[in-house]
Amino acid sequence: MPSIPITNYISQGDHVWVDPQTGSEFNVEIGARVVATQTGQIILIDDNEQELKFPIQTKFRLMHITSIEGVDDMILLGDLKESAILHNLHMRYKKNIIYTYTGSILVAVNPYKLLNIYNIDYIRQYSNRKIGELSPHIFAIGDNAFWSMQRYQHDQCIIISGESGSGKTESTKLILQFLAATSGQHSWIEQQILDANPILEAFGNAKTVRNDNSSRFGKYIDIHFDKRGAIEGAKIEQYLLEKSRIVSQARDERNYHIFYCMLSGMSKEEKQTLDLTVASDYVYLNQLDGTIYCDSRDDAKEWSTIKSACKVLMFSDEELNDILRLLSAILHLGNLKFEATTTKNMDTCVVSNTNILRIISRLLKIDENGLSNGLLNRTLLAHGEAVITPLNQEQAFDIRDAFVKGIYGKMFIWIVDKINSAIYKPKEGAAYRKSLGILDIFGFENFQRNSFEQLCINYANENLQQFFVHHIFKLEQKEYDNEHINWKHISFEDNQSILDLIAVKPMNIIALIDEESRFPKGTDRSLCDKLHTNHSKNEHFIPRKTDNDIRFGIRHFAGHVYYDCENFLEKNRDSFSQDLMKLLQETKSKFLKNLFLSEFQMGTETRKRAPTLGTQFKKSLDSLMTILSACQPFFIRCIKPNEYKASDNFDRVLVCRQLRYSGMMETISIRRKGYPIRHLFRDFVDRYRLLAPGIGPSHREGDCRSAAEKICKAALANQDYQIGRTKVFLKDAQDVFLEQAREKVMARKILILQNTIRQWIAHRQFLAIRQSVLLIQRYCKSYRDARRFQIMSNGFTRLQTLYHTRMLTLRYSILRSRILNLQRFCRGYLARQNYRRKTKAIVILQSEVRRHIAQKQMRRYRIEEKMYHEAEQERYEEEKRLIPTLGVKRAKEEAERKYQERLRILQREILEQEHLEQQRAKEKRLLMERKTYTDDNDLFNTMFPSTGDERRTPVHRPTTSTAGGMQSTLGNIPQTMDTIERIDKPLPVPFQDEDLREYTFAKFASTYFQGNATPYFTRKTLKQPLLAIKSERDQLAALAIWITILRFMCDLPDVRTPNVLQKKQSIMTKIHSTLGRKFNKKDLEEAQKLNEAIDNQPPIPPTDNSLSLQTNNSLSSASNKTTSRSVKQKLVNMTLKRKSKLSTDAAMTRLKDLDLLSATQQIKMSGMNPFLEDRPTSNLEKLHFIIGLGIHVAELRDEIYCQICKQLTSNPSSQSIARGWILLSLCGGCFAP
Repeated sequence: MPSIPITNYISQGDHVWVDPQTGSEFNVEIGARVVATQTGQIILIDDNEQELKFPIQTKFRLMHITSIEGVDDMILLGDLKESAILHNLHMRYKKNIIYTYTGSILVAVNPYKLLNIYNIDYIRQYSNRKIGELSPHIFAIGDNAFWSMQRYQHDQCIIISGESGSGKTESTKLILQFLAATSGQHSWIEQQILDANPILEAFGNAKTVRNDNSSRFGKYIDIHFDKRGAIEGAKIEQYLLEKSRIVSQARDERNYHIFYCMLSGMSKEEKQTLDLTVASDYVYLNQLDGTIYCDSRDDAKEWSTIKSACKVLMFSDEELNDILRLLSAILHLGNLKFEATTTKNMDTCVVSNTNILRIISRLLKIDENGLSNGLLNRTLLAHGEAVITPLNQEQAFDIRDAFVKGIYGKMFIWIVDKINSAIYKPKEGAAYRKSLGILDIFGFENFQRNSFEQLCINYANENLQQFFVHHIFKLEQKEYDNEHINWKHISFEDNQSILDLIAVKPMNIIALIDEESRFPKGTDRSLCDKLHTNHSKNEHFIPRKTDNDIRFGIRHFAGHVYYDCENFLEKNRDSFSQDLMKLLQETKSKFLKNLFLSEFQMGTETRKRAPTLGTQFKKSLDSLMTILSACQPFFIRCIKPNEYKASDNFDRVLVCRQLRYSGMMETISIRRKGYPIRHLFRDFVDRYRLLAPGIGPSHREGDCRSAAEKICKAALANQDYQIGRTKVFLKDAQDVFLEQAREKVMARKILILQNTIRQWIAHRQFLAIRQSVLLIQRYCKSYRDARRFQIMSNGFTRLQTLYHTRMLTLRYSILRSRILNLQRFCRGYLARQNYRRKTKAIVILQSEVRRHIAQKQMRRYRIEEKMYHEAEQERYEEEKRLIPTLGVKRAKEEAERKYQERLRILQREILEQEHLEQQRAKEKRLLMERKTYTDDNDLFNTMFPSTGDERRTPVHRPTTSTAGGMQSTLGNIPQTMDTIERIDKPLPVPFQDEDLREYTFAKFASTYFQGNATPYFTRKTLKQPLLAIKSERDQLAALAIWITILRFMCDLPDVRTPNVLQKKQSIMTKIHSTLGRKFNKKDLEEAQKLNEAIDNQPPIPPTDNSLSLQTNNSLSSASNKTTSRSVKQKLVNMTLKRKSKLSTDAAMTRLKDLDLLSATQQIKMSGMNPFLEDRPTSNLEKLHFIIGLGIHVAELRDEIYCQICKQLTSNPSSQSIARGWILLSLCGGCFAP
């Protein structure tokens, strides 16, 4: 490209072009202003307000005067190139001027902020005005399109294009509002047309990374006018809805707005009828940590707007309810889970959550079993017979997603047709009607992975580019004709060959995709092979690099795009399971049946030959291009200034890329092949009059055209230029030549002018200096002395202030450092003392609970062994007695039969005894709950009898080591605890009287609890933690803690003890699980002797009801309790195994076990929480589990406190309240919230 004149004669204030500093294809020249040239280097300030420095000998291209001042119409730019257009847009954007013309094309830069330029005053201001009379505005495009239709009686269209987030949808709404306001009728039909937008946006728009309200479909709104110019109707055509968004979204994106508006705006009762909850509970709305909320939208408020718009557009209540039922069914279908199984060596699957399947069948009004079979099986016709093939898990998910996309796609088409039925009033016969169409279409797309949708979108943009270039070329030709320029035909880049490759010529890409889609054995790879075979030699086709690659590329007008053939055929077929289609024929929902009525009317074979998605899109696009070709077009190019949706942020590279891809640069290319440099006669004379003698400024010349011709003849002679009616048309080369000649003349005359001016200035300066120097000297000396004194005085004052400040700062730093050290040492000492005290107390709790377990198991094992022995002895005697009469074999069988019968009777008696013991314990517990007063100390001793007694009555034991290794520890605990209690006294804290009435638990719960959880007592299990917990493992632990707290407070029964009679193993084998390795025969004999002292006591039932029995036993005499306690403690110390850290770290051990297998996988395999025990646990074990998790997992501490407080609030049971307060106090002593 010929460059703008290069010069090194620049001065301060000149505007120049600076070459890009990087080699990116979208980095173009940037405008800059010279701010200094006297420092040995040139200092510039560019358009981004950045300072640039260059050597003094650097040459720059001067900026044309039109680029310096800026223009409303970029056709008037003298510098006809990308950088000049970008500079012009940038300068206007800084001034909040977002609209600029390029001929009849309006370039609109999204400001990302509200501008007060769309009110009724602006509508009146731009009515009945031609383009160019006022500053550029979108209302001017709407008004000129409207009056062109009225004046020439010809249909008009406005084509709005641009990237996502550039403002296309908002521009469409502004055009509609302007047309509704200027039509002058303000009728009901106008309100209906305006209210169609909220409904279409709800069902067809979604939040993306680039745009909070991105249109995921194309639409063409055709507005009809009568002879008076009043709106009498409209019709909406939709193109290529992005149905894949319904089942999957990228990170930080949302599904369609309607789902979130529905869940936010519906009442609780309405949700219950549809079994709906909140958006985060649905897989289709919460993927990849998806965004549930959108900051720029109020979903609840939008729901009210949508419902009112539906009323305006004649949606009945029944139809609206049917739509809500389908939307709810779609959400529930997304939550449907399939569990992989194997049947006859085939991978199959089953529905794991049948409750959701039941809800879906109710909402769709179809058979539940039929729906299950349709999702899990596929019916194929082979030789006229139906063959049912089960689907694996992945296929079942694909069938489900295709089913959902099919329902939503049909529903969206029905909604558009419903809107058209309200706003479209077809004319009969030859009645007058003209139309003005508005096209809001998706822009060019080129992602990291491009699929079938991108091919269709880019094909549409290729058609629009062809349409755009054709009309822009006509405008160029019209300007040459208006200026009476003799010119030859200008060739331009035509993208028709790209359209031929995609969809026009035989064996085009879309035709090959359709052909392969109809082959039963067609695959994505075979499609890629055919494309490569047929088009590898096409200049616009980019073949794959390797045979294993299933990608191909196309050289579009906007750049190279590579397409991945994966799922091309499936997306092009755009169908779902025939089994589900047959199921929909049997639905009792008339609305759902009407959606698929056209498919029902076709046979199976006809349905297979139905047009594919690509063919349908091509057909609709051809129809659209036919409509546009019959209209006079107006173009609006929407530009996105940055990727961050931020105001006052202009990304030059991004804007340049959009201008080039939108086709703006194609217009520049066309103009370059003509006469791109154009000067008005007045501007041309003022700039180049120095090149021809005898020509003055333009305001003195009467005929500027003659003066321009003289300049051209004198400077350009016979070179190629044109003189028009109002402008001089030049090639780039002539413009460069004129600039260079002008610089030479200017340089020669500037030297003469500089010499004269410098001499005159030097003489004037000498006279002024001589007259003023004496007076200045006198005043300066006086001022200097006063100034010196003032500076010295201020300096001493500041010095004193700084000295005092630094001394105070030093003292404060030393004092603060010492206090911090003292606090740290005190806290450390107190923490260590507290840790030692708690550790020893925990050892006491462990020893007592082990004693209790050992006693219970010993009694049970002794009884069972005795029963087994008696039964076996009877069997042996029975067998000996019957041998003489029945023979050995028969006698043995008869003895065995009676032996088994006695075992069953024995087992029944044991179960009855257990049931009787449980009934007694239940009655005693009810008796305890009816007491009006509960002593916390008695309850604590009942829960932990040995621990409580030891604290009140220390028992001194020998300090020698025992077999269990725990006796010396237990013997020294009381003295140690007393010592710790004397040492571990908290520091005195000054009392502060604070009003705590505002800090209520109910207020805290309403703020932080999840899932509508209440702060009040309940016996139900939680579905999710009360507080928000990120880790999935910690969430399961929190749910296990809740169940453990319910069991500890007797609000939930514990699990039953497994029947030990069914385990045929010896009593010694069972006892071995609790005996230590050092437990020898001598110790066993001593244990048996000690146990005789407590044989008379009744056995303790294995459930938590033993608390009531222990409470009654505590009423016995003090001497009996002391003796029993000593005997029991010694037996425990002799028999129980040592569990190194198992008691204190039980909860942490279960946490570490989950590292090998995720909690979710364990739930799928076992169906239960992996943290919960499958056996009865004592109160002490429950306490260890709760407090252990609180100590080791800091994220669960607040959850534990909230769960305990919830159970203590409005609890009707006094015993449960007492247990809860004990648990709360123990937690408070072990860890802080």
